[in-house]
Amino acid sequence: MANTLSTYTLRDKYFKSTLQTQLRNALVAEKICKVDRSDLKRIQNPYITQQTAAIQAVAGTYSVSAMTTTDDALTVTDEVVFGTHVYDFETLTSEFNLTADFLDDLSYSVLAGVDSFVLNNLCEDGTGAYTTPAGGFTTAANIPVIMSNLLSKVAGYQGNQGGQFLVIENTDIVGFAQAQASSGFSYADSALNNGFMTNYMGVDIYVVRAGTFVSATIGSTTVSNSGHRVFGVKGVSMYASPRGVRYEEKGVSGKTGKEIVAVALVGFKLWTPNASLVVDITLA
Repeated sequence: MANTLSTYTLRDKYFKSTLQTQLRNALVAEKICKVDRSDLKRIQNPYITQQTAAIQAVAGTYSVSAMTTTDDALTVTDEVVFGTHVYDFETLTSEFNLTADFLDDLSYSVLAGVDSFVLNNLCEDGTGAYTTPAGGFTTAANIPVIMSNLLSKVAGYQGNQGGQFLVIENTDIVGFAQAQASSGFSYADSALNNGFMTNYMGVDIYVVRAGTFVSATIGSTTVSNSGHRVFGVKGVSMYASPRGVRYEEKGVSGKTGKEIVAVALVGFKLWTPNASLVVDITLA
């Protein structure tokens, strides 16, 4: 008669020396915004009203116009925070360094919160607007049309200030992949051999997970971005996160072990003179 073995009589092997973590979403805010990690609560960037020179027949006379200066500032108003507790017996009896594993996971969660905060505020504050043809980015034939229309929104200014970006969700890749694979010669070959290409018509494409753009209250800001994406010029917005992500370990009365918490302060500003260089895209 065969023996039935208990789970704990079997030999185990750990696949990794640390706990497995959940799949992590790509973070893109830092790639398209300027970032400030100084201890400042407010960053000021006043601007002057744009003037237009007069064109006239030679007369030797002119009109004097007043120059107006307007204050514009980024203020740190929100924080992203996440905490947990590691008990003493968990630390002593665990095969893993639970504190280090949890701190790593907490830090990522905070960074992901900052990324979501920045992207949704960027989309909300952009004054450029564009509605895609029916099918949005999932229809291959729409891709050249959409991209050319978006580029026309920011073209004609002196310099490109670091290039253009487009942030889409993973479900939008369908049309891009088909459009890239059917493009001419070397580009199509590269797409077919290497998969989705992260640059199209000179625009850097960043992919985030579905559900990143939301209609919700995020911290002190209410956004309406469900069904939206964002395009624009890099470096015309800024987010501040004084000292970046920080963590604390503290003893808690009545509990063994340590409570650990990760936190980051965050503020965002799309500078007013450049707000039209960020386009809020509505999917049709």
